[in-house]
Amino acid sequence: MSSVLGYAVIAALGNVVGALAVTRHARRELTLIEHSVAFGAGFMLAVALVEVLPEAFARSGATAPLLVFAGYLAVHLTQHTLTPHFHFGEETHAVKQVAGTSALAGLLLHTFFDGVAIASGFLVRPALGVLLFIAILLHKLPEGVTIASLMLAGGRSPSEALGAGALLGAATIAGVLLTDQLGFLVQNGLALAGGVTLYVAASDLVPEFQGKRGWTLQAAFFGGAAAFFVTKLLLDRMS
Repeated sequence: MSSVLGYAVIAALGNVVGALAVTRHARRELTLIEHSVAFGAGFMLAVALVEVLPEAFARSGATAPLLVFAGYLAVHLTQHTLTPHFHFGEETHAVKQVAGTSALAGLLLHTFFDGVAIASGFLVRPALGVLLFIAILLHKLPEGVTIASLMLAGGRSPSEALGAGALLGAATIAGVLLTDQLGFLVQNGLALAGGVTLYVAASDLVPEFQGKRGWTLQAAFFGGAAAFFVTKLLLDRMS
């Protein structure tokens, strides 16, 4: 558990680093993070479809499809139904203060299941846990950017924006800790997290760069998918 918790802490720090980039107006870092959205989408989508879903179906049996769908719907409900304004990436327009609060509430569920995904992956096998950790870490940076910029756009202070990023990181750590304690998550956490991961990759991250001109973001997306297969090959050889 201590090693898994270490991975969760590193992933959680990604939320804080992303929030710091916003509060410090680090333009170069924000441009890099924009490309990490595309790269992370490719990596996450590959992990979800090639690794997580097959393992989830084997682990949860006949209930797996319903659990995956429940995870997918839960993210849509909290991020795009109950939340009036949400998208990944930096918010550059003024919004109502409630937008930041509601987005934080929606992202807390998502980041909790980030932790569940990491813990569940390691319960199956270490290589899957590492793959999920990398996928989650890649989108933690833009996640921190998202919540911090929404907080600032809603009139909150930089310290409040940074605190919101830290809360998201704490939710990820909580997801790891609770997965080890709750029998339901031990058995079915991977299926629920698979639905969440699939939604974040395909429905949150991909639309963020689909309509943008240029080839670099598209190249980053395919590069992320390719990086998954290279990483998987290396991990399989090491195991």
